[in-house]
Amino acid sequence: MREKMPSNLLFLEYVMSHFSAPALRHLPVGAWRLHPGHAMSLQPRQAAVLRVYCGRVWATLGQGAEAGAPDDGGDRFLGPGDVLSVPAGASLVMEPVAVPGDQGPVHFDWSDAATALAPSRFAREVGAPARELRSSLAHAAVALTRMVFGLLGYSEFLVAGRGRVLSPLESLRS
Repeated sequence: MREKMPSNLLFLEYVMSHFSAPALRHLPVGAWRLHPGHAMSLQPRQAAVLRVYCGRVWATLGQGAEAGAPDDGGDRFLGPGDVLSVPAGASLVMEPVAVPGDQGPVHFDWSDAATALAPSRFAREVGAPARELRSSLAHAAVALTRMVFGLLGYSEFLVAGRGRVLSPLESLRS
């Protein structure tokens, strides 16, 4: 028998409490949405990270198990690209901020702090430039291929006039 989702839980809370983190990794970035007029309350059991990808959100971070740090608690306004670390046991309430002309939902990602670690030094200093080089070489290969095909398209003009006698008017041009 399938377990029925309780009506008093939001979908995100249900999914985060019933599935393991590896099972959730296949979701696309920014897969979670919060529509205007709705609020969401979260209380992670372990440290978590909130990343906002689209829209603005008003987040209130309550005191948690690790209270006492100077930046614990309080209201914050987060926009696209902003990241908020939420300690274990802290309560987070978030609500979309109305932006004139934008009635769409806020897209965000909610993950464990352990899975959202900063990239390693090797990934930053070697991996990222290697990806950029690969992309640049691919663009150069595409440009070279287009240039070769362009020159092949002009082949009839490049060899025209070879092997025939020029008329008096054609000989004056050269």
